[in-house]
Amino acid sequence: MTNPFEPPRRLLLGPGPSDADPRVLRAIAAPLIGHLDPAFLALMDDMKRMLREVFRTENELTFAVSGTGSAGMETCLVNLLEEGDEAVVMVNGEFGRRMTDIAERCRARAVPYDIPWGQAVEPQDVERALASARAPKLVAVVHAETSTGAWSPLQEIAEVVRRSGALLVVDTVTSLGGCPVEVDRWQIDACYSGTQKCLSCPPGLAPVTFGPRAREVMRRRRSKVQSWYLDVSMIEKYWGAERVYHHTAPISMSYALAEALRVVLEEGLEARFDRHRRNHLALAAGLEALGFRYVVEPHRRLWMLNSVYLPPLATGQDEARLRRRLLDEFSIEVGGGLGAFKGKIWRIGLMGESSRREKVLRLLSALDRMLPEAGHAVRPGSGVAAAEACA
Repeated sequence: MTNPFEPPRRLLLGPGPSDADPRVLRAIAAPLIGHLDPAFLALMDDMKRMLREVFRTENELTFAVSGTGSAGMETCLVNLLEEGDEAVVMVNGEFGRRMTDIAERCRARAVPYDIPWGQAVEPQDVERALASARAPKLVAVVHAETSTGAWSPLQEIAEVVRRSGALLVVDTVTSLGGCPVEVDRWQIDACYSGTQKCLSCPPGLAPVTFGPRAREVMRRRRSKVQSWYLDVSMIEKYWGAERVYHHTAPISMSYALAEALRVVLEEGLEARFDRHRRNHLALAAGLEALGFRYVVEPHRRLWMLNSVYLPPLATGQDEARLRRRLLDEFSIEVGGGLGAFKGKIWRIGLMGESSRREKVLRLLSALDRMLPEAGHAVRPGSGVAAAEACA
């Protein structure tokens, strides 16, 4: 007979998941009830209301898809695209590439517009991408590119897309709850996120919201949605007034998300954004004092995801070995690079509950100790001192 699994206690400073708020972990352990129980249906209504507040939208069709953030991505695209439709996808990292893949699986004509990794999507990039298309039905953009740490100016991009007449689909998996996301003010037509980043909830649900133009496109579809499970025309009957059974909702994860949203709204969105900003600046000061270099220019860096090149290390040392030491000796997780950045960078997440000043200092203190042993000389305590000096 095997012993029960006991996970090690980690400080999660990677690209996700982030540390969960203790209130969320308590909520997820509550007793199960049925997915059609009146109490659970009332909880669903609460989640819809709170998600609208966090997305800053009045969209009635706002709910949580049963699946991770990738399920949110697929939900938006498979419901809006049909065979032969044209989709412009801005690709400045791994997640733009994935949106292109999904669009192609919908048998749409994907028009990817590639931007060097580490750079944000700029409004002029979108203008050029639209000029290369024939009749785009939608433009898909990643707001906060988790693979690179680049933050694209969504408000300005939305204005360009609106003038074209295309729908705007936005990935806010890493940005929702960590920096401003204004669905209504920026006139975003469809938007998705995930629970495990700045919402400080375990992975397993994907908040989505659809505006009036997107809903009209879905109503006028000529063909069935290619995914039965993610077909919004059926799912909305479960989340709406009809309460028609579609699938068994993840009950415990719903408890967790509802509590996570309460935590976010109790702190206040503006206060939460400011906390992420201040902790990012402290981390940046500390890392740069230790010899790390940022991938992204300062005016386009995410607060929530810090992508950095490591300082020169001794022969035989590499980023993966140093990351493993950080995990084994200090129980701190940071992420490595994806795609073009594999083996070249670290991705350090300061998201939600993980974005705390004491956690920034704990990481910098560990690096102060590790780097000299890896062949990079640093002045003892310089990283922590630089962070503490950052207001």
